[in-house]
Amino acid sequence: MAANRSSTADRRARIEEMRRAEKARERRNRIITITLSTVVVAGLVGFGGYVLTKENEEQEQQEAAAKAPIQDEKSWDAKKLGRNHVTTPVTYPMKPPVGGDHHQVWMNCDRNVYKKPVPEVNAVHSLEHGAVWVTYNDKAPAADVKKLEEKVGKTSYSFMSPVKEQAGPIMLSAWGKQVTVDGADDPRVDAFFTKYVQGPQTPEPGAACTNGMGEQ
Repeated sequence: MAANRSSTADRRARIEEMRRAEKARERRNRIITITLSTVVVAGLVGFGGYVLTKENEEQEQQEAAAKAPIQDEKSWDAKKLGRNHVTTPVTYPMKPPVGGDHHQVWMNCDRNVYKKPVPEVNAVHSLEHGAVWVTYNDKAPAADVKKLEEKVGKTSYSFMSPVKEQAGPIMLSAWGKQVTVDGADDPRVDAFFTKYVQGPQTPEPGAACTNGMGEQ
C-alpha cells in the first residue's frame, strides 16, 4: 500500500515538473516573441524615420534649388510679355523668344525632341504652359546635344530643337527666363529645369503639353 502511495506521489511530482517546464518554455517563447516584435517594430520605425528624413532632405534641397538664383540668367518682366493669340508673324526681341504674343496652338512639349527648327509662335505658347525649351546651334558639341536629348526625353513639360541663329551654342528658355550654359553637364541645366519646369513663372500652370503641334 505504501509502495502504491509512493509511486503515485512520484508520478504527480513528475507531472508537476513537466508542467513547470512547459510553463517555463511558454514564458521563454513569449519573451522571445516580444523581443523579436520589439526589434522588428523598432527597425520599421527607424526605417520609416530614415525614409521621411531622406524625403524631407530631398524636398528641402529642391525648394532651395528653386529659390537660388541661376548665374548669368536673363529675366524679362512676365507681366509685360504679350499673351495674345495671333495668326500673323511675330517679331520677338530675343532669340529664342521667352514670351510674347503667340499662335493658339502650342508645340507638343511632353519630352519632345525635334530635329528641325520649330515655329517660334508655337514654341512660345508651350512656354506659357510652363515648359522649358532647350535649344542649340551648330557650335554645340554632338555629345552635349545627345545628353540633353536624353534629359528632355525623361522630363515632361520640356522640349528641344535647333535654333541656328541663337547667340550661345546651348540655351535654355522658360517664360520670361533664359540662360546660356557651357554644356550638358553644366549644373545650371538641372537648376533651370528644377526651377522652371511648371515653375512659378508659368502663366498657365497645368495647361496641356500634348495634343498640340508636332514636328512637321
